Amino acid sequence: MNKLSYPLYQHRSGWNALLPPRTNTQLLSTELNVDVAVIGAGYTGIAAAKRWQELAPDDAIAIIDASVVGEGTPGRNSGFLLEIALANDARPEHMQRMMKCNALIGATLEKIVAAVDKSDIDCALRRTGTYRAAAGRLGRKALEQYRSFLHGAGLPYERLDRAALLQRLGTGFYQEGLYSPHCYLAQPAALIRALAQQLPPSIRLYENTPATALTRTGNRWLIETPDGAISARKVVLANNGFSKMLGVGKSQLVTIYTYAAITPVLEQGMLESLGSEKNWGLLPTHRLGSTLRRTEDGRMMIRSRYGYETETSNGLVAKELMRGLQQRFPQLNASEFEHVWGGAIGFTFNGGPIWGEVKPGLFVSAGCNGGGVVKGTLFGELLADLANRRKVADVAGLFGRASWMPPEPFRALGFQLISALEKYRGRAEA
Repeated sequence: MNKLSYPLYQHRSGWNALLPPRTNTQLLSTELNVDVAVIGAGYTGIAAAKRWQELAPDDAIAIIDASVVGEGTPGRNSGFLLEIALANDARPEHMQRMMKCNALIGATLEKIVAAVDKSDIDCALRRTGTYRAAAGRLGRKALEQYRSFLHGAGLPYERLDRAALLQRLGTGFYQEGLYSPHCYLAQPAALIRALAQQLPPSIRLYENTPATALTRTGNRWLIETPDGAISARKVVLANNGFSKMLGVGKSQLVTIYTYAAITPVLEQGMLESLGSEKNWGLLPTHRLGSTLRRTEDGRMMIRSRYGYETETSNGLVAKELMRGLQQRFPQLNASEFEHVWGGAIGFTFNGGPIWGEVKPGLFVSAGCNGGGVVKGTLFGELLADLANRRKVADVAGLFGRASWMPPEPFRALGFQLISALEKYRGRAEA
């Protein structure tokens, strides 16, 4: 078995560890024949399966996932559900294209909210808005670029100086920031559980069932798993960065690991020193900066640091994450983390996704580039539409198409060189 065909994380997702254990899961331990097999029970895979069932209710559909829902990559992100494009896409000259993108993203987010409303799982889904803040010159330049986009699009925002950020968030680390109301925050492991819960009973979900091989046999696809196999007429490959381990995207995709940590619930006196906002999220203006959250139950989370293709020791990462948190909040100098974990991102060189029918009957969405919750859901729905010959948006025209990457070892060397340069340039934001 090729262990690299699916993620094997060192530690549990901190978000999932805060939830009750998931029960009544099913493992694939037989051979199965279906019309449609979905590899990956994340936002993309669940959305694709659900939409496919709406379009072709008589099709037999099965989803497999390498882990338990909530423990995999979809339950390891920072829980931001953005209604508008990220800062590094926010160029005013591309306004018309971005407005079309944001219309699709906004409609998709409404569907996610509606699904959560039907669930009895508390996802802590709140429309809190989001902060972006800059500590250095490069970050301030990127912040101004994003402000220019918001202004040009007629979207509301609020400019914040250092004093305002200190008052609201309890940190004097940043020189200036922006607040935009166009964002929901959620407990991501609870969110993906809630969305899986909303799958129709006719869709079979198999957990702890990684795909170890994918081959074409006649006019069908064969998916091998450790204890079984699936023969499918069509396959949706929705395992993001690990799709290349099943033969798709090898020349376009790499897996980047990022790392997060969350504190225990802080004492009330400490919480009172952390600003007036009780539930907030902050995104960095530089790609190698730190993401922060204060949760409504009184925890602090930080996400930062990057690793190429393999997961760095979480023990080493924990020290760096605590250093970053204490730089921003010196009052947390005696704090410890309750959970530290890694998570994989499918990364493409130009930020465009791998999306569409790449071989007869094989439909793929990979390369989320860290924007997987809402955009991944959208891409999954559109993939089901495409496979069922429905009219779909021009994904490549709106969101781009993954470009070619040089082979190894040049790819890894290039990543290390660019990362070192960006780390130096963005050191004030780290």
